[in-house]
Amino acid sequence: MSIRASLAVVTQPQEPDGFVLPEIAVTADVVLFASGPGQLQILLVERRFDPFRGSLALPGGFVDEDEGLEEAARRELLEETGVELPPGSLRQLGAYGAPGRDPRMRVVTVAFWASVGQSPDPKEGSDAAAARMVPLADVMANPAKLAFDHHRIIGDARSQAGY
Repeated sequence: MSIRASLAVVTQPQEPDGFVLPEIAVTADVVLFASGPGQLQILLVERRFDPFRGSLALPGGFVDEDEGLEEAARRELLEETGVELPPGSLRQLGAYGAPGRDPRMRVVTVAFWASVGQSPDPKEGSDAAAARMVPLADVMANPAKLAFDHHRIIGDARSQAGY
């Protein structure tokens, strides 16, 4: 069962003193770098649904109740792009949880990054209308084209990867 489904059915937990625990969803996003023709590329998807329908975004999505963070990141990458990475190939970048980063609700994402030598041939799937490799320089020059706070996440991954 996905976190989206479970939030709809489960009432908010309450502490013994009456404090109601906040509803916060957790997602996992993947920054995938690859060597391209003459320049470094990054894997992006075009969002099929709102929020940010039609915008470019990192592959990612909600973490299911019964899976780990890296497992969720690899699953979402495969579902949205057809790109499969082996366990242990992702490096955890950090957590991003600014209020309002997702207009649907409070969402904290745990971002991962990986670098592959040869550019994969992504195929759109699940909630991605398209999936493609994009030159990193173009992505960094056009922050308004990206959904959520993905421009910041990509910039942080670029720094951590040493690009």
